[in-house]
Amino acid sequence: MHLHPTALQHEELLMKFWRMPLDAEKQSIPVGELHIIAERCKGCGFCIEFCPNRVLEESKEFNSKGYHPPVMKQDFECNNCGICEVICPEFAIYTSVATKRQFSKSDLVRYEEILFVTGKTHEKR
Repeated sequence: MHLHPTALQHEELLMKFWRMPLDAEKQSIPVGELHIIAERCKGCGFCIEFCPNRVLEESKEFNSKGYHPPVMKQDFECNNCGICEVICPEFAIYTSVATKRQFSKSDLVRYEEILFVTGKTHEKR
């Protein structure tokens, strides 16, 4: 289930990151290209569960074994972290760097939204 923050919550997220890091222009984010070998997949869901950016979801399609392999969500971007590769017991998924892009404030907001959706937000102290 993917929850989107309300407008007020989104504004609060922006306020948490009211400035960019001082070295933001020196940082780049890899954009990964996701490769899924659907016929190897046994539908364990580890890649979906442990993806830190929540870019994977279960496919509506079946493979020949009757399992739902993962697919990348529409309008989401893989950052080539490689966790899916490491955790897949069937070696059915891997990533490669497609390109790199410059770090932006929206990346900070996206990270906080992921934490919000997964219930890992940090309370103000």
